[in-house]
Amino acid sequence: MDFKEHTINIDYQLQKKSKIGYYIQETKTTSGTRKIPMTADVEECFRKIIEKRNPPKAEPMVDGKSGFLYFDKNESICYSLHWEHYFQHIIQKYNNTYKVQMPVITPHVCRHTYCTNMAKSGMNPKALQYLMGHSEISVTLNTYTHVNLEDAREEIARIQVV
Repeated sequence: MDFKEHTINIDYQLQKKSKIGYYIQETKTTSGTRKIPMTADVEECFRKIIEKRNPPKAEPMVDGKSGFLYFDKNESICYSLHWEHYFQHIIQKYNNTYKVQMPVITPHVCRHTYCTNMAKSGMNPKALQYLMGHSEISVTLNTYTHVNLEDAREEIARIQVV
């Protein structure tokens, strides 16, 4: 994160394999390497996370990278699988409490939701493609953006000339 420029720099991803351990991998495509503008709300959230984070006694270094935001109770760096498990736990706890069941939601589903919401808000499709890190606009519009009949009705009503 670059708080001076108010951007989030996406130029690598943290991975973990059982026999290798943690390692840093480049983004899948050159389009995946990008800078995303940070809104004031997002910046405030990240500042609070950094302020309240409880790093391990020795700051971990992975392939020359440090400053990881989240650690589990064993002081290991949180990576994608941790978040998958957190989501599963939350859904299971909710579904054990309430009759109306919550569907399976993953961190990746959140990417789809973000993309859909930005498209519905009228964001320029090319800007959305950049933010999502997709090399092809068809992935942004056909895979990540989900609309239905009600969305089409709202859009027709919005542009209809009275």
